[in-house]
Amino acid sequence: MYRRTFLALSSALLAAKSNSLNGRWDLTVPSNQSKRAWWVELKYIDTPHASGSFIGAPGGDLDQISDISSSNGEAHWTITRPSANGKTWKGQYRAHLEGEKLVGTLEVPGESPVSYFGARAPNFRREDPNKLKAGSPVELLNGKDMSGWRAVRTNAPNLWKQENGILRNGPGTTDILSDAKFMDFRLHAEYRVGPHSNSGIGLRGRYEVQILEDYGKPPDTHGNGALYSRILPSSNASKPANEWQTFDITLVGNTVTVILNGTTVIDGKEIDGLTAMAIDPNEGEPGPIVLQGDHGPVEFRKLTVTPLLRK
Repeated sequence: MYRRTFLALSSALLAAKSNSLNGRWDLTVPSNQSKRAWWVELKYIDTPHASGSFIGAPGGDLDQISDISSSNGEAHWTITRPSANGKTWKGQYRAHLEGEKLVGTLEVPGESPVSYFGARAPNFRREDPNKLKAGSPVELLNGKDMSGWRAVRTNAPNLWKQENGILRNGPGTTDILSDAKFMDFRLHAEYRVGPHSNSGIGLRGRYEVQILEDYGKPPDTHGNGALYSRILPSSNASKPANEWQTFDITLVGNTVTVILNGTTVIDGKEIDGLTAMAIDPNEGEPGPIVLQGDHGPVEFRKLTVTPLLRK
């Protein structure tokens, strides 16, 4: 107990120093064609207990960093993962400070280095959503056309269509984002997926609430209603494939509540940082609603955002 308390206090003190690599960092990758943002948390740098966690290339899981060291003001860590060709993907990351900015590179054998930079993630003040004032609801779907939405990526076709009151994607399409941006809000969504399909809703373009056809399966951090790879749902409240389902999601600061088909599956949990769906690393600012379209067929018939305002 004493050792855990000491390490926690040490990490907090190190992160508080402006010249420390320790802390949570929201990362921008200028060359990333998928428009994805990355995230890293570094702990106990310059001690024998250095560790961390990372979301970024490759894939979308939250990777725990164990192979990490530092020297001359620079952190070095390695992430390995099996790749599709049966070989092992091995990424070597470096990061150092330039003023208040984290600057680094990812190097993979046989590939060109990838540069990134980042800012410290904000410290959110926890607030009671019930003490905030509900603003005027914003309907993101007009039932007729794609007004108010645009493609996340330009290197993939935009095959989303809205007609007869339903928004649906086409195979091989890109994700889309709303023109409207929100900070604190409640979101009511009505959606439908077919067998084995997979999608997601990006809150502020940063935190994905997973959509997955997983009726009858155990709760999973990659399952329906999860805060993708970060927060495990308390239960699986999914309906069978091809049935309409509902989300009622509240996001205030970095605290999220997810109600799936009337069952609260995440109740006021704090989000540690970005998820793999993130397209905007600036956590302290308003952001769009993003719909994932490149993982399988999905339909939406309702997306209503009610801003939550300080009284």
